[in-house]
Amino acid sequence: MTTALAPELTAADRCDRCGAQAYIRARLVSGGELLFCAHHGREHLPALKVKAIDIRDETERLNEIPVSAPVDER
Repeated sequence: MTTALAPELTAADRCDRCGAQAYIRARLVSGGELLFCAHHGREHLPALKVKAIDIRDETERLNEIPVSAPVDER
């Protein structure tokens, strides 16, 4: 699940479990919000699907090549 209303996650958004950069945001039915890195997001995804209004998964960004990468590293 994704939503166009939730803002994009940034490097300042941190995983609630380990403090790594968050790539998954889950807005809960109860009104709260949880942020997870890719690892913890995958671990908790089954439970999140039951308790979340929506889930924004940006883990595909992990495979992006930065524009600033040297040509021989692309």
